[in-house]
Amino acid sequence: MQTFIHWLLKCTPVGLLLLLSSSASAARLTVEPDSSFFLHFGAAILLYAHIGGGAIGLLSGLIASLAPKGQKLHRFAGKIFFIAMFTSYLIGACVSPFLETEQKTNFVAAILALYLLVTGVLAAQRKTFRAGFAEKIGLIVALLITAMGVSFMVMSRQSVTGTVDGAPPQAFILFVVLGAIASVGELNVILRKTLTQRSRIIRHVWRMCLSFFIASGSLFFGQATLFPEWFNASLFPMIFGLFPIMVLIIGITKTLRPKLSEFYTRLHLKKPSD
Repeated sequence: MQTFIHWLLKCTPVGLLLLLSSSASAARLTVEPDSSFFLHFGAAILLYAHIGGGAIGLLSGLIASLAPKGQKLHRFAGKIFFIAMFTSYLIGACVSPFLETEQKTNFVAAILALYLLVTGVLAAQRKTFRAGFAEKIGLIVALLITAMGVSFMVMSRQSVTGTVDGAPPQAFILFVVLGAIASVGELNVILRKTLTQRSRIIRHVWRMCLSFFIASGSLFFGQATLFPEWFNASLFPMIFGLFPIMVLIIGITKTLRPKLSEFYTRLHLKKPSD
């Protein structure tokens, strides 16, 4: 299991492009001992809001994933998930550029997670989806994420160490792939000006699940030192860390099932009879 986790962290973009971890943030959000009370208090607020938001977000995300879709519990847990993760991601994005060590990857990962979270929620709220100003802004953000991913890949290849902030070139594939997919999605919506019900649900599911995945991967893959050895040696980190991906696969499959059944039926009818 440890070998698998190390491979995941090395070769999977999600494992390397994580938000500020709770333990790392606790070490780096400290201020000078002789600083004013307000600086100490502000640092503590940011730290615990980041950690608390992430913890509440993971729990509410789990509940929302398991609750019947469209029901009160799902909607309520989804709202809690949005508020909690928005808080945690926003703090990560705002604080990471000012930390002592370089935090380029954490900053962009936080922006990516925020983008997926906000656009995923908007897709769920707008029953009649009409493209507007939000999608144009979304296209710009998605293109910027893609461009930053490409830039970091080039920078890491040209670096003496072969990394940027300790991350190898393959780690930045996450930014490039997700940014490109999101860009195509935004452009498609802008050109078509609307989305079908099925497309709207798919947009909501994949964006929310991948935003959730950034948080779960950050904790269970990026912060293994927070857990006891027996836990890290078990399948639990993989199960909990990849849970949003499993929800994504199931959700997309259920949404596309009528379409797949229709395709299969047509294909079967075209076959020559015996």
